[in-house]
Order: sequence, then structure tokens, then C-alpha cells
Amino acid sequence: SIDHISRRHFLGRTIKLGTAGFAASCITTSPASATKESTSSGPWQIGCYTRPWGRYDYRVALDAIAEAGFKYAGLMTTKSKTGLVISVSTTIEEAEQVGEEVKKRGLSIPSVYGGGIPVAKSLKEGIEGLRKLIDNCAACGAKNLLMGGIGNEKLYKTYYKAIAECCDYAAEKGIGISVKPHGGLNATGPQCRKTVEMVGP
Repeated sequence: SIDHISRRHFLGRTIKLGTAGFAASCITTSPASATKESTSSGPWQIGCYTRPWGRYDYRVALDAIAEAGFKYAGLMTTKSKTGLVISVSTTIEEAEQVGEEVKKRGLSIPSVYGGGIPVAKSLKEGIEGLRKLIDNCAACGAKNLLMGGIGNEKLYKTYYKAIAECCDYAAEKGIGISVKPHGGLNATGPQCRKTVEMVGP
């Protein structure tokens, strides 16, 4: 059961979402193929992040994603104070509203990129920030929180310590945590695997 899952297994299983199946911002060749892929019973959930519509309100992105025939929308950038649909500063009420907007369009959310966490202030604040992101993912109905990693070597261990401290909390909420090849200290597969190993058993 999820209660007995190890941190390493938890992240190792969910890392696949960030590094493979949902890595691209938009993956399809046509609206018709998008519809076919999105409604298939295969192992992949092919969707589109809001990033290509980063200059617009996130609802514009959702409309376009649904119109193209996708069933899955990844929440990332949008026109907002933070530049993100969901972030550490998003309230639960706002996250719930985002979830409602997604449902209205017949979409679901396999992945959320919520930006960074405030580990530069302290480990405690980093943990609190990550817990907020996890809560917001649960509130909007997302299944996975995509972490972008950190490029500052001085904060590297603190960043992944914060993640390690939040794995059990994420599991309780039914939220996976993944890390993507994003340049810097998590630019490659081996580097991403190292981050998983740092989180511990």
C-alpha cells in the first residue's frame, strides 16, 4: 500500500512522468491524432502544457487544448503575477477554481509545474512552500507535481532535503513528485537519478 512505499520507490516511480511521458510542452501532429491518442487505453497520457499560451490567461490555454482534442492539460505558465497557473502563493480557493475550469472543458490534470520553493530562505520555509504546492495540486485535482530542480550548488542538498521531508505528505494526498531534465544540476538522466537517490530509501 502507499503507506509502506519508500521515498526512493515513490520518486523513482513518479520521475517517469517528468522525464518521459509528459516532458514536451505539446506532443501531437494534428488535432485528429491528439484525439486518438488522448482517448486510447494505452499506457501514455498525451497532453499539452499551458506553456505555449504563457502570454494569455490560463483559460485561453485550456480552451485551445480542449479544442485540439486533448484530454489532459499540464498546468505551467500563464499571464499572472507569478507567471504560473499554480505556485506557492496560490490560495486553496484559487487552486480549486482552476480545477473547476479544467473540468468544465472535459480535461484532467496529470501534471503541475509550480515553480520553485523558498529554500534560499531556509529548509523550513522550503518545506512549507512545497507542502503548499502539494495542497494546491490536490485542490485542483492534479496527480503529479513537476519539480524543475535547482541550479545553485549551495542550495542543492537543501532543496532535495525539502522534497524528502515532503514525500510522505505528498503520498497521503495522492500526489506524485517528479523531477525533469531542466538544465543545471538536473540536466541529464543520470543527474535526475542522483536526485532520486538523494531523497533516500
